[in-house]
Amino acid sequence: DDGAIVIDNSSAFRYKEGIPLVVPEINAETTKGKKLIANPNCTTAIGLMAVWPLHQLFGLSKMVMSTYQAASGAGQPGMDELMEGTRSVLNGERDVADNKVFAHPLPFNVIPHIDKFQDNGYTKEEMKVTWETRKICGLADDFPVSCTAVRIPTARAHSESIVALFDKPVDIVAARKALEEAPGVNLVDDIENLKYPMPLTATGQYDVEVGRLRRNIAFDNALEFFVCGDQLLRGAALNAVLVAEAMVKNGSLKAKNAM
Repeated sequence: DDGAIVIDNSSAFRYKEGIPLVVPEINAETTKGKKLIANPNCTTAIGLMAVWPLHQLFGLSKMVMSTYQAASGAGQPGMDELMEGTRSVLNGERDVADNKVFAHPLPFNVIPHIDKFQDNGYTKEEMKVTWETRKICGLADDFPVSCTAVRIPTARAHSESIVALFDKPVDIVAARKALEEAPGVNLVDDIENLKYPMPLTATGQYDVEVGRLRRNIAFDNALEFFVCGDQLLRGAALNAVLVAEAMVKNGSLKAKNAM
């Protein structure tokens, strides 16, 4: 009981019963009295920053997400392969870039494959979004969430197109207000002036950019929007720091007296 508190950024404990999986703006209260906290997958953390305030307003019933994930999601080797491969094609050294980190060459390409394929045809990265959304938001174990994860040739910041279906009729004005007031969210949604979320503007930012907000015309009571966030900050390091700060506030984390 007197041991260290651990905020783990791996996937080792995310799905274990009794271990909180935390995005502080959503479920910080689950950390109270806990010694081990799991940090979510970066893709899930970024998307739920936008989905949660809308869920509170209208009651989420289903969600479909498509992700556009930067090379840095595969670490420094992934970034190096993108940069070096792009350079080799532009210099005329190769017609198609070499690939070792990714399943196929990433420069001038997109790859609809991140992590290992599962028996149901989804990849593990895609299923992480399903599993983690359910746990973080306190939803049923069979709550319908579907994801397609795509690797794209950008260096940093993941993007997500989300279609969210709700129990209640949606109201765009109320949705905009909820996103404007949500902590950790920056509503970038001014299409007349061509302002919307992009990796270029989200990189290095603490807040998640949300925009292209509109009623989905294929489903009743549905909203469609685009999210972009720095997965190395909001999706990982910053989220862990915010978890620690939340634990200080709720008394779960206290400074030891200096020796």
